[in-house]
Amino acid sequence: MIVQLLTSFTGALGFCLVFHLRRRYMFAASLGGLLTCGVYLAAASIWSGILLPTLTAAAFAALYAEFLAWFMGAPATLFLIPALLIPLVPGRPLYYAMYYAVQQDMDLSADFARQTALYALGIALGASLVWALADMRRHLKQNGFGN
Repeated sequence: MIVQLLTSFTGALGFCLVFHLRRRYMFAASLGGLLTCGVYLAAASIWSGILLPTLTAAAFAALYAEFLAWFMGAPATLFLIPALLIPLVPGRPLYYAMYYAVQQDMDLSADFARQTALYALGIALGASLVWALADMRRHLKQNGFGN
């Protein structure tokens, strides 16, 4: 578990370095990768399956990115991509889905493709839910409702 958390942090940091994220945002963005991985591992220990833990972690990552965007005055995308995609993208099941498709073992390929689709659905639903709520909040604030 510690190795997963550390590799999520270093993977997110590497992503930040490759894409030349400003130095002042690097630690926060990389920490998002570690925290998202931690949320995923905690959720996976509570719920079995792929969808709910991934949805929970993606929603956390989107909330984290929105908060940091507000706090640091930067676009949320700078924090979302390292926090969301590095720890949650389903590399292993996607690889094996393609591998078994090339090997013409369609049963195993379909199983891994289903897992990949569940990860993708969890990421999309979790992030979209938070974005919709954040957008609604911004809209209400612009129209004089709320603080």
